[in-house]
Amino acid sequence: MQVFKFGGASVKDANGVKNLVNVLNITGYKNTLVVVSAMGKTTNALEVVIGNYFKNKSELQSSLQEVKKFHNAILLDLFENEQHQVFKKVKNLFNELTSFLNTNKSPDYNFVYDQVIGFGELVSTTIISEYLNDVGLKNNWLDVREYIKTDNYYRSANVNWEVTQEQISNQFKKKVLNITQGFLGSDSNNFTTTLGREGSDYTAAIFAYCLNAESVTIWKDVPGVLNADPRYFENAQLINKISYREAIELAFYGASVIHPKTLQPLQRKEIPLHVKSFLNPEKKGTTVCKEVGLDPDIPCFIVKKNQVLISLSSLDFSYIVEDNISEIFKLLHLYKMKVDVIQNSAISFSVCVDNIYQNLDQLLQHLKAKFKVTCNENVSLYTIRHYNEAAIIQLEEDKEVLLKQLTQETMQVVTK
Repeated sequence: MQVFKFGGASVKDANGVKNLVNVLNITGYKNTLVVVSAMGKTTNALEVVIGNYFKNKSELQSSLQEVKKFHNAILLDLFENEQHQVFKKVKNLFNELTSFLNTNKSPDYNFVYDQVIGFGELVSTTIISEYLNDVGLKNNWLDVREYIKTDNYYRSANVNWEVTQEQISNQFKKKVLNITQGFLGSDSNNFTTTLGREGSDYTAAIFAYCLNAESVTIWKDVPGVLNADPRYFENAQLINKISYREAIELAFYGASVIHPKTLQPLQRKEIPLHVKSFLNPEKKGTTVCKEVGLDPDIPCFIVKKNQVLISLSSLDFSYIVEDNISEIFKLLHLYKMKVDVIQNSAISFSVCVDNIYQNLDQLLQHLKAKFKVTCNENVSLYTIRHYNEAAIIQLEEDKEVLLKQLTQETMQVVTK
């Protein structure tokens, strides 16, 4: 059993869908599960729809129409006969989305987000499944929400492993080519949930774990795992092999190639993860597997943009001790702040956070009741794993350093 995951960039247009077929023909597709993301920038486009639903109703229909037009263009490129059943299936999905937007009574942004955003994956897999059938790759379309069961922590749901394992064991047919959606699950009331942005990799790992798969392959528009994101760093190099441990470290610090949750279930069953290029499917790419270290052994650079650096000090110059730190972390948890780095001294405490849920103002108001607070928004957090002096000099050049922290293997620096 092998599990393939194709991201949005790999199926951003009709040619991408045709290339997916090419990859399957080259690699083989017997006993294969294909997990697919939303096409291109559909997730971003649906986020605009959600924003308009809450704040700009007059633009809601036009933003929804943009999403429909994008998919319709791909349909027309892939299917010559406009009477093909795929057109009706896609139309029904958009009708379902429109119906939800017209009848929803919940004011909870996170709940609405998950009910709307998942249509990107439902539409993409419907189109791809029908196209695969048309070109002779007979497949079984699965609604992932019937298999992956979660709690109701919308936008970052936690998997109920016991129920998920039971659903997959009882319902999944291993002997055929299956296609399903990444990123999605459902709660005990069968409302759609999502596993966090880039959660399609995690979906692939969940199925691989439950199916005892031979391997997982993530198909990307890069040659494999690189030691740096080429969008932000020059001369990025391919990593040939990397251990689960090291890959989990890189994912934790924000490396964008592999989702942070993806590696843990794979490591538990020692299922190798391959990261390969969908443009050059015959090339080896990167393999993440049991302890192999890092090959080649080079510094790895990671950047997280749009972070918030909050610096606290006591109003009366008293020490910031366990009670204060405990209270600070309770507030960070309350306002759903993802903590990326902390640093403290006797009378100060600094924390760099990701303001995913837009709760910064409430958090700052709460903190100001007890602390002197300084806040820097839109800062960048850089991390170097296996740093050396040359790597540090290169990174800090022409930047204003607000915070710097070094351990034996890792350097982190927050810059403006």
